[in-house]
Amino acid sequence: MEKKPRAAFVTGASYGIGKATAIALAEDGFDVAITDLSLAALQETQAAIAALGKKALPIVMDLQKQDSIELAIALADRELEGLQVLINNAGVPSPNKKAIEITREEWQRVMDVNLTGTYFMATSFGRMLINQNRHGSIISLGSTHGTVGFSGASTYGIAKAGIAHMTKMLAIEWAPYQIRVNCVAPGSTMTETRIAGLTDPARSQMMLDRIPLGRFGLPEDVAGAIRYLASPAASYLTGHTLMLDGGLTAY
Repeated sequence: MEKKPRAAFVTGASYGIGKATAIALAEDGFDVAITDLSLAALQETQAAIAALGKKALPIVMDLQKQDSIELAIALADRELEGLQVLINNAGVPSPNKKAIEITREEWQRVMDVNLTGTYFMATSFGRMLINQNRHGSIISLGSTHGTVGFSGASTYGIAKAGIAHMTKMLAIEWAPYQIRVNCVAPGSTMTETRIAGLTDPARSQMMLDRIPLGRFGLPEDVAGAIRYLASPAASYLTGHTLMLDGGLTAY
């Protein structure tokens, strides 16, 4: 029996977790819409997906603009058959500052992208699925910062905590439509931005000492969890945040 076409939508797919996830989903047979703020940033991801024999649709999208979100989803739905999975990955880091040093403008940017943008990306995608009577799966990227307190990352942690609770709220609301909503919350993961921030060996060792498995995560580790949540193997799982942190939050 010929398999029905399947497509996924991955935000922030130019590097790190987003890139690894887009490629992993292509390996699982998905065509993939990939987004970033520029088409040039998506060239490597697009080429890797094409090399697997799957279609990659690069789209410029800005999570801070609702019309950009709506246009991107409409384009992906028009160009890719069987669009049913959303990976809400795009985000920005917060300034490495104490809470009393954060400006209102810095707070607003992190919230606009990481929480508000993620929410409206999810609701816009969910609306598309509901209007077309289509089942689906929405997976958002949280963080251990949304569960455990860390110094110097208050805005980021608060936004990610909001994503974890958003996951529960949307999972309940959309269960009658067979739309599953889950979250993956990675710990320290060796993306390009994280590697750049770990130039101090003493700080790196201090962080590793808190991780029972004794290593940082890799983008492929996170992609593996996401591809499970997007698969039929997770068909009975919704409203859940999967902590992917080497045991950090097991203490």
